[in-house]
Amino acid sequence: MKRANLFTLPLLLAFLLLPATSWAQGNNKSNRPSPPAVATGKIGETTVTIDYSSPAVKNRKVWGELVPYGKVWRAGANEATTIEFSRDVLVEGKHLPQGKYSLYTIPGENQWTVIFNKAIGQWGTEYDERRDALRVNVKPRKSPRMQERLAYVVAKNGILMRWENLELPVKIK
Repeated sequence: MKRANLFTLPLLLAFLLLPATSWAQGNNKSNRPSPPAVATGKIGETTVTIDYSSPAVKNRKVWGELVPYGKVWRAGANEATTIEFSRDVLVEGKHLPQGKYSLYTIPGENQWTVIFNKAIGQWGTEYDERRDALRVNVKPRKSPRMQERLAYVVAKNGILMRWENLELPVKIK
């Protein structure tokens, strides 16, 4: 009987630990095709942090095809992109309280809507317009160089999204 217990205990432990090990390896976000990225910086006295997943162009036409015009886009990949402000801010001249928001956009050829949504922690495609805190319109511009991976920058006068051949500046004070 002792021999069976000595053999059974290690087998039981291996059986119990295997799912946890597999889950931990499968949950490594850095192995995703669109890996996680963070942009952080100061705008005046306000700390701004953008947490997003960074898809690649991969020889695709992004704007108007991969990301259609006129439809809500999660402003990244995977989970919803989030933006956090340590203080109240003015976004394109409109007040937005301190806090953390999901960041969505509605791309257009000549104008984009940038959306700050109160729901956070959801998958990027789970957008609920009723939770919008603020919407602003901004003008995209041609990027001076090709940007293979989606990237955000926090600058002294706002944030800038760059991907493919486009830049999207959003003024923040």
